[in-house]
Amino acid sequence: MAENNQSIFDMINQYGPYVGMVIIGVAVLLVLLYYLRLGTLSEFKQKYDYINKNEIDVLWRSAVIILIGAVIWVNSLFGETEFLWLSVKVFVSAMLALIIGVIIQNVLRFYYPFYIEKRLKKLRYTPRVSPKTGKPMKLLSEEEEDVYLDEGMQAEEDIFSVDYDVWVDEETGYTKIEKYSGHLHALQCSECNYQTLKVVKEEIIKSPTVTEDGELMKYFKCSYCGHKARKTFHIAKLKEPSPEAAPTDSSSASA
Repeated sequence: MAENNQSIFDMINQYGPYVGMVIIGVAVLLVLLYYLRLGTLSEFKQKYDYINKNEIDVLWRSAVIILIGAVIWVNSLFGETEFLWLSVKVFVSAMLALIIGVIIQNVLRFYYPFYIEKRLKKLRYTPRVSPKTGKPMKLLSEEEEDVYLDEGMQAEEDIFSVDYDVWVDEETGYTKIEKYSGHLHALQCSECNYQTLKVVKEEIIKSPTVTEDGELMKYFKCSYCGHKARKTFHIAKLKEPSPEAAPTDSSSASA
């Protein structure tokens, strides 16, 4: 029995460091593959969507894998000969890894969004280059872009579910429309200063008409401190139907 136990400890001490390093290497490889993939994307919008969708998840998964590999590696560095001391080491190192994991999770959840938001804004508002002329295109204002958006797109913007950016090549008239989620990112909470204030509910207080703007109430809640806030937004007036689109009276037409 003692010989069997000794062989198990010898195996752990011999192969444990390699197993731990391989696991850590897998985590590093995941991060490298992420940035390599990001580097192959040529469009600013593609990079924007890729970062927004994947970066925090990739960093979190890699951190968890690194912590697992570190626990295995550390516990195989010293030649233990008793299960009791090995169990104590595994328990202590696992608790330390758990604490570190919670810290990393909070950093990625509450602090990292400030950094990633700056990068996303730079990608979103960097001037697009026209494939027709090779010159920078103009980003239209909210009022100017309505000409290039159909009624469905304008309706999406009116309720803040989607935000469209319209880039125009003023020389050739070439246009590029990019679609962004209206609720992609949390705002900075006025109470705790974390970027964790998110929209939890929207309510139309006053429907728009062809003569008056409407009003939309957005309700926010901080996922960290629980602070609640609300803000009113205007909804643009409805467009009057064109004379061509107006329905004709069948009785008068027959007369």
